[in-house]
Amino acid sequence: MYTAPLADMQFLIDDVIDVAGTLGSLDRFADVGVGPDLTTALLDEAGKLGADVVAPLRRVGDAHPARCEDGKVTIPPGYGAAIRELGAGGWVGISADADAGGQGLPEIYGTAAAEIWNGADMAFALEPFLSSGAALAIKAHASEELKAIYLAKINSGQWSGTMNLTESGAGSDLGPVKTRAERAGDHYRIFGQKIYITWGDHDATENIVHLVLARLPDAPAGSKGISLFIVPKFLVNADGSLGDRNDAFPVSTEHKLGIHGSPTCVMAYGDNEGAIGYLVGEENNGLACMFTMMNEARLKVGLQGIGASEGAYQQAVAYARERVQGGLAIIEHADVKRMLTTMRALIEAMRALAYTEAVTMDLAHYAQGEVRNEHRKRIDLMIPVIKGWCTEIGVELTSLGVQVHGGMGFVEETGAAQYLRDVRITPIYEGTNGIQAADLLNRKLARDGGAGMEAMHQEIAALVGQLDGSGEAGLQGLGRAMAEALADHTATTQFLLSQMGTDRFNAMGGAFDYMMQTGYLFGGWQLGRSALVAARQLTDGGNPTFCRRKIATAAYYGARILPRCKGHWRAILDGATTLSDFELDWL
Repeated sequence: MYTAPLADMQFLIDDVIDVAGTLGSLDRFADVGVGPDLTTALLDEAGKLGADVVAPLRRVGDAHPARCEDGKVTIPPGYGAAIRELGAGGWVGISADADAGGQGLPEIYGTAAAEIWNGADMAFALEPFLSSGAALAIKAHASEELKAIYLAKINSGQWSGTMNLTESGAGSDLGPVKTRAERAGDHYRIFGQKIYITWGDHDATENIVHLVLARLPDAPAGSKGISLFIVPKFLVNADGSLGDRNDAFPVSTEHKLGIHGSPTCVMAYGDNEGAIGYLVGEENNGLACMFTMMNEARLKVGLQGIGASEGAYQQAVAYARERVQGGLAIIEHADVKRMLTTMRALIEAMRALAYTEAVTMDLAHYAQGEVRNEHRKRIDLMIPVIKGWCTEIGVELTSLGVQVHGGMGFVEETGAAQYLRDVRITPIYEGTNGIQAADLLNRKLARDGGAGMEAMHQEIAALVGQLDGSGEAGLQGLGRAMAEALADHTATTQFLLSQMGTDRFNAMGGAFDYMMQTGYLFGGWQLGRSALVAARQLTDGGNPTFCRRKIATAAYYGARILPRCKGHWRAILDGATTLSDFELDWL
């Protein structure tokens, strides 16, 4: 059964990142009391909810998939009560404005909570994830009247939210969207069908607020002619009470590889008189409105990779301690220990990267002047790495969790395979990882000639100097490995920037390797930061077991994981033309 790794989380938040010193001085959080006491209280409560309420639902949801019959979705037993408990506890709007139904807390606390929900049950965790994303888009772009109607209800968990982008024939490229909107006085009528709508229908909350992309009759062609609309499941009366059912219904739920408990719906709008919708932002500016929430959404998808990996790791460790083979518990076998240590090292690296950049996100929103601008650039650079690298690693680590179980991992009754099946969607949705890699190279790296990445290189170089001077043999070894990985990454960055101007196809063919190389480098960077703090605490009388484990984990990462950077470097530099040279007819 899943137990949130609270000590690791608190160490990161309060000791490594120092959330009080980093965010406590911002006006946004001046009265919140950011610091260890708040961290402890929040993590303890989230840990209890995750372990006692959410985690027991993981196998229930897998065995009892959401289903649609006669225009109504039935979700797995226990999900509705748990969703309502999550909302009542203030977790949906934990980082949202206090005057709009939220808690007004730093994003890092929402990040930690999201990891817990995903570690406990990823299918369940998608419901608050979609709701908070819908609230962000409404906050940023809707009229004051619409905000007053919808924001507090969503942030409080009383209502839930969805995103309706994809259609048959309009996936990652939304230009071909065919769902149409017709003006009807002070509102619009929506007609069309959307697919892959996560938590598109259910009865766990009183209302569902759909954010729907649609095209007006006189709109420009392509993505520039798409508008965004709020389409509630139930219309809202002038006094705030719920009125008639809107013309928005689920047609079916998808039969999926994983996340069975999450209702992934085909949604039909306007099969009768037309679904009533309300414009968010300006006409023909819907994509810009929707993309407001993408950084937060993609951070949360990266957390799904982390959470699922942590759940798989915990189950694999428990099994390895109990399973005896050759007279020994298999955890004592060298290869099993290798797999488990690899899982632990990569999980801690991913967590440290995601939590650090959750703080960057708050600074990008609430800091002042040039500090704010610099952190906006940084979070834009970091998001495709967090989303892409963490989800790719999530698939690897949940697969290792199955491998630790041996044949029993391939048997569904153990539950090990579910982590792999559930997390497999994460490299696909919220922009496939190929799109993330292309975004990193084409937009985030090339837009400033690599200046943003150079700033990261400088921070990593400073860390290498600290590791070299630490006096810890393991950390000095990490420093040497980091120095080599940094040099390779610098060379790769310069090579790809030059290729963007001369052979764009081959440059883009190296984008995925570059994203993964960047992830491994950044993961080592963050583990090195954590290990240095642990080394200081060890000298100052900190928990010796905890501190030595942090140092050993970082040392293992340097010796066993960072060498992967070299492979990606060689694939990009030495294989620059092989992609073009391979004829399409040979595939």
